[in-house]
This record gives sequence, structure tokens and C-alpha cells, in this order.
Amino acid sequence: QVQVVESGGGLVQAGGSLRLSCAASGISRSANAMGWYRQAPGKQRELVASITSRGSTNYADSAKGRFTISRDYDKNSVYLQMNNLKPEDTAVYYCRMAYIREYWGQGTQVTVSS
Repeated sequence: QVQVVESGGGLVQAGGSLRLSCAASGISRSANAMGWYRQAPGKQRELVASITSRGSTNYADSAKGRFTISRDYDKNSVYLQMNNLKPEDTAVYYCRMAYIREYWGQGTQVTVSS
């Protein structure tokens, strides 16, 4: 059974940094695309950053210049380095791994205090 597990969330003060990690297991190859999404209370889930097997990246405007997505295909993992965090970044962050089918992690809470 394919499992996608996220880690690295937590509580941080504004201006601080966090690095989220996500790894897929139970599947022999790396994903065609990997991405991070977030959902704040009362809001729709939104794309934060994504990366394809070709290396193309896409960032939400709010993440540009502060967040960096990276991947390790050998480890079937994707990471999100988040710098200069703001209270507006507070949300549950979800990892998405896209193969023929897509798989989602359980989410990890990121809370940024003022």
C-alpha cells in the first residue's frame, strides 16, 4: 500500500523558518509531479509549490522569494524550505505525489505566531 508521510511542521515565530519533508513508500518509482498545498480554516486548499520530473517549479505568489521546493527522486521525497514565515502562512500543509494516480499525505500543521 502506498503511503505518503509528511514531517517538519510545528510552531514558529514570525520571521522564522521550517523545512517540511515528505516521502512516499510502497511504490518503486518517483512521482511524475510532487507538490505542497495548504489549507487554512475556512479557506480552500491552495497550491503552495510544485515540481515536476522535468524540474519545472511553480509557486504561489505569496510563497515566491520565501519558499523553495526541492526533490530527491532516489528517496522519492519532496521538501519545502520555508523562510521568513508570516502568520498568514498558518495552515495545514499537505504533500501531493502524482503517479498514474495521486496520493496525499495526512497533513502537517504549521503555526506561525506574531
